[in-house]
Amino acid sequence: MREVVFSEQAVIPASPYSQGIIATGRTLYVSGQGSFDPATNQFQPGDFRAQAERTFRNVQLILEAAGATWQNVVKVNVYLVNALDFAEMNAIYRQFLTEPYPARTTVQAGLVGQMLIEVDCVAVLPGER
Repeated sequence: MREVVFSEQAVIPASPYSQGIIATGRTLYVSGQGSFDPATNQFQPGDFRAQAERTFRNVQLILEAAGATWQNVVKVNVYLVNALDFAEMNAIYRQFLTEPYPARTTVQAGLVGQMLIEVDCVAVLPGER
C-alpha cells in the first residue's frame, strides 16, 4: 500500500523517514524539507529568502521524482520560526505555486538548529499507477 519515493538529486534523509511516500497508488506525502544542499546533504544557512527558496526547490525535487509537479499539490504545510517572515514566504511561495492554490497551513514553530523554514506537502499524482 506504500511506495517509497527517493530522489538522488534531493537531500538524503539523515533520520528515520522517507523523502516521500505514495499511498493508495496516487497520493504522495512529501516529508518536511529545509534548506539543505542536495549535493552535500549539509544545511545551508542564510537569510530567510535563501533558505525558503532552497526549501521549496528541495520539495520540488521530490515531487519530480514521483512524476508530479507543484500543480499536483493539494495541501502544503509551512513552518516558520518567525511569523514576521510570512509576507516574504508568500512572495516566494508564488514563485513555485500558481492558482488555484492548494490548501495551506502556516504556523510559527521552533525548528531544529538554524532552520528558519520547513515545508511539507501532499500531492495527487497524475494518471494511474
